[in-house]
Amino acid sequence: MDRKTLLVEGTDDEHVLRHICIGHSIPAPDEVKPSGGVDRLLRYIPLQLSLSREDGDVVGIVIDADADLNARWQSLRDIFTRAGYPNVPNQPDPNGTILEAPSGTLLPKAGVWLMPDNKTPGILEDFLRFLVPDRQSALFAHAERSVATVPERRFSQNDTPKAIIHTWLAWQEEPGRPYGTAITARFLDSQLPEARPLADWLRRLFGDG
Repeated sequence: MDRKTLLVEGTDDEHVLRHICIGHSIPAPDEVKPSGGVDRLLRYIPLQLSLSREDGDVVGIVIDADADLNARWQSLRDIFTRAGYPNVPNQPDPNGTILEAPSGTLLPKAGVWLMPDNKTPGILEDFLRFLVPDRQSALFAHAERSVATVPERRFSQNDTPKAIIHTWLAWQEEPGRPYGTAITARFLDSQLPEARPLADWLRRLFGDG
């Protein structure tokens, strides 16, 4: 029986993606595997690809582009090329990359989504910024200003989007909800047009077309 697996960096990614699947009526993968960080995820991808044993197996990967999207993609491209995928593109598909299973192998169909949008550097929280409703734009802008002017910055520059999202969520009717339940509560709106490319990629990868 074919198996559909989604590899992600952490549990925040897992919950966000599960709620996007629910919100867009997308068949959920059989298993979502948080890896505990980007380095562990990159190391685990070749093993997961090698575990495929059936026609129809699918492996999806959602990973942060971080500060250098091109370098992140080159790391992934090398992994897929070494695994036996031909013609891996030099750049990620802006709509989410999908690699068909190579003929004559047991390799799975594979997909990659680089957070936030396959085009710009960033992380999961940069994608979540796309899901902030217009009615909350003034409050979100205030959270951005608050983080920018914090008297003592104890987090790295790369973690600034996390600090902003968590600050903004702390000001909601139910402060501090995790990302997944914040989508359920519509603090973050997965139905906004900005979420559709990711939803469409998940549907193409795990659904029927």
